[in-house]
Amino acid sequence: MSSLRTVVNDSVIIHPPGFYIVAFETFPFISVYIIFLAFVYVVTLVFNIVLIAIIARDHCLHTPKFLAVVNLAVIDVTLSTCIIPSMIKTFLFKDNFVPFNLCLLQMYVYYAGISLESFALAILAYDRFIAICFPLRQNLFNTLPIMLCIVGATWVYNLSRVAYSTAIMTRLSFCNSVRVFSYFCDYAPVFRLACNDYTLHWSIASTSSMVNLMFPLTCVILSYLSILVTVFRMKSLGNRMKALATCIEHLVLVAVFYIPIFSIFLIGLYVRSIDPDQRVLSLSLATCIPPCINPIVYSLKTKEIRTRALALVRRIKTSP
Repeated sequence: MSSLRTVVNDSVIIHPPGFYIVAFETFPFISVYIIFLAFVYVVTLVFNIVLIAIIARDHCLHTPKFLAVVNLAVIDVTLSTCIIPSMIKTFLFKDNFVPFNLCLLQMYVYYAGISLESFALAILAYDRFIAICFPLRQNLFNTLPIMLCIVGATWVYNLSRVAYSTAIMTRLSFCNSVRVFSYFCDYAPVFRLACNDYTLHWSIASTSSMVNLMFPLTCVILSYLSILVTVFRMKSLGNRMKALATCIEHLVLVAVFYIPIFSIFLIGLYVRSIDPDQRVLSLSLATCIPPCINPIVYSLKTKEIRTRALALVRRIKTSP
């Protein structure tokens, strides 16, 4: 295999033409799993696109809450499109070669998507926090322009941060193995293949992973602690239940996203003998399933979306 050589600071940096994605070597029925993910991908696309279309077409839904929902739906579509088609190509059609630049692009989109998803859940928690704790000041603290600024700020921060961490991958020299043990061009499995120092990459990966998961999760927890305090101060039991009911769909999304990720992290930390293929399988499920569940939860649990979705279905049935 020929290598691409560039000169950086008077030292030769060797970039291979690409990498080979290697995983699930001990799973006999991996094709069935990939077909299942293909079904998950179709459901993810259909439900998220329908959700976005419903909100975009109905001016009554042009509110801060549903802007945050559209933000999550766009991230879900992007993240799923980044991962699942490449898994189908790699493990179903047995074409596991990924060109070097395409590998970096996939790495960039994946980690930007994961970080944005985490922040999107925090933004939805902020919307619930303002609606329940400051109902009379929503027009002051949670307007459409404010929500646009919050969403835009999270995109600028995450896209620029991940751009830097991906760009410094070009400083690494790959002169030995180009086999990446993961289900995509994963950041850590790739930089560990380098034959020069990757201390900076390890530091950025570990710090970014904790900050971009723990900071939004902390915001979510603090928001719901404040919501619980406000709810238990309400005198009417009916008002308490009504306020908590508006949080159910968001809590489901938080659980679906964070519980698998932290479970895998804790298992890897305390059960060091975990099978590598099982870990990769768990990580791929933790990445692919939430984008499929998110729009379904909002479609079923949010009255405004459910009503308009049913009206859309009836309109399609009665159209000539």
